[in-house]
Amino acid sequence: MDTVDLLLAIFHHILVFSLAAVLAAEVVLIRNEMTHRTIGRLAGIDRAYGLVALFVIVVGIVRVFYGLKGWDFYVHSWTFWAKMAAFAAVGLLSVPPTLRFLSWKRQAGADTAFAVPATELASVRGYLRAEMMFFMLIPIFAAAMARGYGQF
Repeated sequence: MDTVDLLLAIFHHILVFSLAAVLAAEVVLIRNEMTHRTIGRLAGIDRAYGLVALFVIVVGIVRVFYGLKGWDFYVHSWTFWAKMAAFAAVGLLSVPPTLRFLSWKRQAGADTAFAVPATELASVRGYLRAEMMFFMLIPIFAAAMARGYGQF
């Protein structure tokens, strides 16, 4: 059981760090001048973001039920639920940018002269900043939870 717990923890951590890296890549690609190529890359990176987030959820659920601490540890921890709320907030905040990226890709495919409106860029930047802020809460709550804080 210790080996399973270790492997699940390793995969979970690698996935969470990967999610942070993909989010950072999205932030870097949002520029004032968005080319057709950049928009395509952004849409591809966002697709990877969703896939990595799905794997984080799956491995996290498996970890809750098959890890050493077990469900009882997590269900009675407000820090666990705070971490889940932060993750859910990040997920919800990622929806509007994803919809924009898909729209931009479709428009750029139909019109090579398509230019992303400045207001839409500003809106997406705002969502990405908010995602990053909530994302930073996840390791804070995880560290507290791992040390037994928040048990009720």
